[in-house]
Amino acid sequence: MTGQRRSSRAESTSKQKLRLWLRLLRLAHSIEVELRRRFASEFKTTLPKFDVMAALSRAEHGMKMTELSRYLMVSNGNVTGIIDRLVAEEIVERRAQAGDRRATFVRLTGKGVARFGIMAQAHEGWIAEILAGYSSAETETLFALLGRARTAAGPRQNGGAADLAGVADASDQDRRSAADGQRFPRRRGSGGTHVR
Repeated sequence: MTGQRRSSRAESTSKQKLRLWLRLLRLAHSIEVELRRRFASEFKTTLPKFDVMAALSRAEHGMKMTELSRYLMVSNGNVTGIIDRLVAEEIVERRAQAGDRRATFVRLTGKGVARFGIMAQAHEGWIAEILAGYSSAETETLFALLGRARTAAGPRQNGGAADLAGVADASDQDRRSAADGQRFPRRRGSGGTHVR
C-alpha cells in the first residue's frame, strides 16, 4: 500500500511539473504575440528584427555573420534575410574584415543605434506593463526559481556564446529570433539586449 501511495504521489508531482512547463510555454507565447503586435503597430517592424538589433547593440564593433547566427542559435540563412532588410533600411551596415574576404562584419549604423534605443525603451515599458501584476518581491522570487530551473536544464547549447539580450542574465536566453515575422524555430519569447 505504501509503495502505491509513493508511486501515486510521484506521478502527481510529475504531472504538476508538466502543467507548470505548459503554463510557462503558454505565457511566453502570449507575451510574444503581444510584443509582435506592438512592434508592428508602433514601429512598423518585426520582433525578429528587434532581436537582431538587440544582439548587435551589445557588440560595439560589430559581429561576424557566423557569430551572430551562433549567438541567436539559428542558421546563417535565417539571419541573412533579416540583415538584408535591415541594411536596406540603413539600420545595419556590412563591413569586410581586413585580411579575410570571406568574413563579413555587421553592425548597427548611427541611425540603427538611435532607432534601437527608442524601441528598447518602449519594449522595456511593454514588459513592465504586461508583468505589472507581479510585485517586486514576486518578480525576484520567480527570477530566482526560474534561474534554478535553467541550471537544472543543463548547459547552454550555444557553446557559451554571450547572451543575446539584456533584461538580466537569467532572461537573456529568452531572446533569440528568426526570419521576419516569425520566431526562430528554437525559441519563444523575446526580450532584447537593452536592459543591463
